[in-house]
Amino acid sequence: MSAQKMREVARQIQGLPAAQAQAVLAVVPRKSARLFAKTLKSAIANAEHNNQLKIETLWVKVATAGTAPTMKRFTPKARGSAGPILKRSSHIKIVLTDE
Repeated sequence: MSAQKMREVARQIQGLPAAQAQAVLAVVPRKSARLFAKTLKSAIANAEHNNQLKIETLWVKVATAGTAPTMKRFTPKARGSAGPILKRSSHIKIVLTDE
């Protein structure tokens, strides 16, 4: 999914407590929200397991989506020509803090 579509959801959760961000992502009807929810769940699990932090104290400090390599494909067009298809992808980054 393109980074531009992902950034719309990233802006909605930035600066929220982690539990509230999960609730927001659960009701947003976009595919990018499901992908961010999966990444946020993983970040929370890492914070709890690796740093022994509580979910109540965590909040989303940074939520970004950067561009990743684009797959380039072609589809047949009229009169023997080819039209490009750009399959865009993105890198999701979520930073949690307890400060």
